[in-house]
Amino acid sequence: TSWLVLHSKRLRIAQAAIEAGPGGAGPVREVQVLEQQPLEQVALLVAEPLQPGHTYTVSVHYAANLSEAFHGFYKSTYRTPDGELRVLASTQFEPTAARMAFPCFDEPAFKARFSIKIRREPKHLALSNMPLVKTVNITPSLVEDHFDTSVKMSTYLVAFIVSDFKSISKISSHGIKISVYTVPDKIHQADYALNAAVKLLDFYEDYFSIPYPLPKQDLAAIPDFQSGAMENWGLTTYRESALLYDPAKSPASSKLFITMIIAHELAHQWFGNLVTMEWWNDLWLNEGFAKFMEFVSVNITHPELRVEDYFLGRCFDAMEVDALNSSHPVSTPVEDPAEILEMFDNVSYEKGSCILNMLRDYMTADVFKAGLKQYLQRYSYQNAKNEDLWNTRFFFQICPTVDTEESILQGDNFCRGDEESFSNAHWTKREALDVRAMMNTWTLQKGFPLVTVTVRGKNVHLQQERYRKGVDSPSSTEYLWHIPLTYITSKSDIVQRFLMTTKTDVFILPEEVEWIKFNVGMNGYYIVHYEDDGWDHLIKLLKGNHVVISSNDRASLINNIFQLVRIKKLPISKAFDLTLYLKHETEIMPVFQGMQELIPIYRLMERRDMDDTANQLKEYIVNLFKDLIDKQSWNDDGSVPERMLKHSLLLFACVRGYQPCVDKAQEYFVKWQKSNATLSLPTDVKTAVYAVGAQTLEGWDFLLSKYRLHSFNLEKNEIALALSLSRNKDKLQWLMDEGLRGDIIKTQDLPHIIGFVARNPSGYHLAWTFLKNKWEDLVEKFELGSHAIATIVSQVTNQYSMRSQLVEVKEFFNSLDEKSSQLRCLQQAIETIEDNIQWMDRNFEEIKTWLQNKKL
Repeated sequence: TSWLVLHSKRLRIAQAAIEAGPGGAGPVREVQVLEQQPLEQVALLVAEPLQPGHTYTVSVHYAANLSEAFHGFYKSTYRTPDGELRVLASTQFEPTAARMAFPCFDEPAFKARFSIKIRREPKHLALSNMPLVKTVNITPSLVEDHFDTSVKMSTYLVAFIVSDFKSISKISSHGIKISVYTVPDKIHQADYALNAAVKLLDFYEDYFSIPYPLPKQDLAAIPDFQSGAMENWGLTTYRESALLYDPAKSPASSKLFITMIIAHELAHQWFGNLVTMEWWNDLWLNEGFAKFMEFVSVNITHPELRVEDYFLGRCFDAMEVDALNSSHPVSTPVEDPAEILEMFDNVSYEKGSCILNMLRDYMTADVFKAGLKQYLQRYSYQNAKNEDLWNTRFFFQICPTVDTEESILQGDNFCRGDEESFSNAHWTKREALDVRAMMNTWTLQKGFPLVTVTVRGKNVHLQQERYRKGVDSPSSTEYLWHIPLTYITSKSDIVQRFLMTTKTDVFILPEEVEWIKFNVGMNGYYIVHYEDDGWDHLIKLLKGNHVVISSNDRASLINNIFQLVRIKKLPISKAFDLTLYLKHETEIMPVFQGMQELIPIYRLMERRDMDDTANQLKEYIVNLFKDLIDKQSWNDDGSVPERMLKHSLLLFACVRGYQPCVDKAQEYFVKWQKSNATLSLPTDVKTAVYAVGAQTLEGWDFLLSKYRLHSFNLEKNEIALALSLSRNKDKLQWLMDEGLRGDIIKTQDLPHIIGFVARNPSGYHLAWTFLKNKWEDLVEKFELGSHAIATIVSQVTNQYSMRSQLVEVKEFFNSLDEKSSQLRCLQQAIETIEDNIQWMDRNFEEIKTWLQNKKL
């Protein structure tokens, strides 16, 4: 060939040369450089063709500016406690920004070893994926750091940072040096993350039986960071709120969030870094697995966090977008950088993790784990495709040894050691299990199944169809899943299993039952409708003795019944009848789920100025949880789930104007303000206190003055939320403008700020106008296709339910350039508004009547 094509973006190439032989031993060839900006590529043309099978060395001299956005090699700033502005530089290359730092083959399948040298001032510190080997003095004011050559890896995992960070370190039990790096004056907030990282890295090495291959693992808190964190091999990077923790200042939710994020990034050191998807269409092989492993690892390393309680919430989040026609299969074709960025969504992450959880439940944990190990060993330092994962050798006929006795492979391909494991593993279905066929139905088609259950005496009739939002959805007969159904009944709480592989099926119970509950613990990625009086029996069960079924089962019933109202399978009054039982609920997931279903309904009403009914509904929700709210202590007592429940309940009650809550919060705020914020507030009630305080102009200004202080860095999110609850439109506008400017409020936090303002009845018009007027600025900062852009679009529009709003949104989206108007998040926004319009037209009067007739 006479030319070589590399990726390059915004690099000013001065000259390039190609030399024959490794290390450039042969003659130098003149190279002509042609740039193709739209494709982010450069072509190097040589006069004489390059010969196949020969080794060449390419050298490129280039310069570039540090990126002003959050990707590539970019600039970040922070202020010291005495207000001095300091600058650092850090990288974020995933998915396609390594080409902004150096010319390269910037695709995940082009794995290579990287040798990095960095020149810096002596006052700075440089970090990269590998440990520092030596430092050479170039001039009195310039030194050069040489880092060890990396293992074979993809370009998007390369990382380097030049900063004045400080660090703390520990050695893991497997001998890996683990360090946390932060800006100097926040290093005292790094202890929790360091201890969690040590525990988690040790866990993964043992779980996968594959040693972590690098000598060190650094975790760095970057002051400006767009996403939550990034898994660069050996140098994981985080936004500060995802890594820094202070027991005296951070709420319980921070501990959970930080532990989960570290667990996610460290899981990537195997899933993603060691074994990488071949192309971005299979991003879920990275992200779905890392999301799933958070749950597996933290469950063992930090049992007190009760992480298993929150898993089903992810599946509900995924279903929210997966029910739309604009959803996509977990594994789906993508080509350009914007399409690739769009893959970083709830389908790749949350749905990916939910279908893996379902598979583990189906295969049993040990068989599943053995399959994962074989997959990782087989593809170490290589790339894999979706179908490689279901390779028969990994997930088929795997027999882990039970104790010392050899397990035997039964005729239906299940490993059995004894009678007990036989009953646990049994799936009541005739044919042998084919994991590949089953999982293809979950990864290669979009959406998820609705299973309709009809009980006739002892016969249970089943039917599956695709769950689809939207009234005029064409019937989706072409969709068929292999569904690992689980169920319990009024006569037996032993989980029974049944694999459904056809449109309809039937099985026979040993005896007649009063009720049957499918999808035990919400371990499956499907929802269930109970025909005839099936729902009535379940509602009666919840009202009579709700603790007969688990809290996750209760949460899934709340979710499912409201989803069935959406597709006209049930009237809204039936769903509201079910919510009455929540008066007696005390567990976090059913309470959260109840709020998650009911709160958006009055938000839809507020956006239509239906204040009377909206207020009645608010009052109903407050009354539902009143006893539980009154029971909450205004201190930091309790387990992590109890403290998180307290945080949410008190914030909800205070914002909705529940007087006992408002009075107590007001009292705290006055004392806190009088002490000039030196009084220590309980961490889990702080947000409620700030929210009430921010309702006066004086309180708002006082909170903002604290937001700007260095000592409040761990409370910025709580204060920002409180500031965004103001009824003063000028203040709300200022928050968004300031977030874009990026001085007082960092631009990384702008998507949250816009979302907060959009939820405020006084702010939703402002948020929409801001989105329209600043669209180009937002895209420049956050990139077309990014999760940040998708979040802003969704949060600004997802409470609209009027035709005039739909017209306005469509008009604006259609006025954008072709690249923008094709974004999936825009299609999702339009579908959601259309669905909201139909929902309100259908259900509003019935809710109004129900609220007038029902008294708690």
